[in-house]
Amino acid sequence: MAVDYTVIVVYLAGMLAMGWWGMRRARSKSDFLVAGRRLGPAMYSGTMAAIVLGGASTIGGVGLGYQYGLSGAWMVVTIGLGLLALSVFFSARIARLKVYTVSEMLDLRYGGRAGVISGVVMWAYTLMLAVTSTIAYATIFDVLFDMNRTLAIVLGGSIVVAYSTLGGMWSITLTDMVQFVVKTIGVLLLLLPIAVVKAGGFSGMKAKLPTSYFDPLGIGGETIFTYVLIYTFGMLIGQDIWQRVFTARSDRTARYGGTVAGTYCLAYALAGAVIGTAAKVMYPKLGSPDDAFATIVKDELPVGVRGLVLAAALAAVMSTSSGALIACATVANNDIWSRLRGLTRRSGEDHDEVGGNRSFILIMGVAVIGTAIALNNVVEALTVAYNLLVGGLLVPILGGLLWKRGTVQGALAAVIVGGLAVIGLMAGYGILANEPVYYGLLASLVAYVAVSLATRPTDETVLAAWRERLAGRNPELASEPVPAHQ
Repeated sequence: MAVDYTVIVVYLAGMLAMGWWGMRRARSKSDFLVAGRRLGPAMYSGTMAAIVLGGASTIGGVGLGYQYGLSGAWMVVTIGLGLLALSVFFSARIARLKVYTVSEMLDLRYGGRAGVISGVVMWAYTLMLAVTSTIAYATIFDVLFDMNRTLAIVLGGSIVVAYSTLGGMWSITLTDMVQFVVKTIGVLLLLLPIAVVKAGGFSGMKAKLPTSYFDPLGIGGETIFTYVLIYTFGMLIGQDIWQRVFTARSDRTARYGGTVAGTYCLAYALAGAVIGTAAKVMYPKLGSPDDAFATIVKDELPVGVRGLVLAAALAAVMSTSSGALIACATVANNDIWSRLRGLTRRSGEDHDEVGGNRSFILIMGVAVIGTAIALNNVVEALTVAYNLLVGGLLVPILGGLLWKRGTVQGALAAVIVGGLAVIGLMAGYGILANEPVYYGLLASLVAYVAVSLATRPTDETVLAAWRERLAGRNPELASEPVPAHQ
């Protein structure tokens, strides 16, 4: 394993070096939070693919393939479809807004007062996303070094926190590009063909497995529908995804670069399912489907290649973790703390925005590591986060983009009613049940439409300013947050 260890150590050292390099470019708030809004198509596509394809898509995607066969690809497919929908229909408008957070967009659209509550919901989602990504380090470092779970979380989390704190989005962008290349080589170009060959090719796999493993709908229609609600819609509204859209150099870059990344996700989804199916042939009696990735890597790959593929898994986890961490810190600082500070800060008081955002990444990073150590059930935590995100925020965000008649009162009602409905239904049906997100989303929609129609339409001056920003014709506001009193 000495060669494999060397590959991993070199990779981790490279991540820290990229963080130091990124620090030299992060000289303003725009640089630190959205890479100066200067990413071209190649870097934008690579980093967007890197953040959406995390440990769940890699280790979990292979596990679903092990359990269900080719239909196990559906979870990652719905992620890719969500990214494609975001890129084709919404990304150009989002990029032209020149904001930093989803909550700022809600304030712009509805005329203020919608951002604080939505910020709290978005913060909880991004925190849990960062926590679950951080916990995934334990699995990888256990395979690599037979390391204690707590130590593995601290080690992996500290590296991500370090390079994210140093250079913000520039560091994360540079590391994500490296991670994208490593994932492509490790998973698509090495592990996929080796796994298929070791399993006896597709003909050998078909001969040894039930026909249900090759049924594209074998995982079940209800499961696929739930994946669409949670992951496809989640891609449309998550702060971690929107913050990458904000990095695009132009709306054209956001549209076409995101389309490339979404298409890449579809290929990655199929690759993970095929690898899992091959693992089922070779190891039919594994204790857990999620062990399939680590087992096939450890037992079937040659020295050196094994290290690279494990680095690919680590890259997948790190890209999602760092993206969620900076999103969590951005929301905490810009949508929650800055509003409280705006009520008490003396007029004209100097404020170091880069330093402030850097401090928030460090604080949130420590909180993420501590929560990851204390948390036991990762799936439940992530389910709660996605249910709150989709049930509480999907309707007011998409409603704001698509329906002129939506009002701030309707948006607030949708967030509150949808969020409370999801929480209550999870208590009644169970956290992992499908009903909470179904009925929570419906309750949010009803509240949004009913309250919007029952209240005074949004002021025309607010809508006019919103249309100007959507058209990209208000550049003087490009770097300014929405005032807390608006």
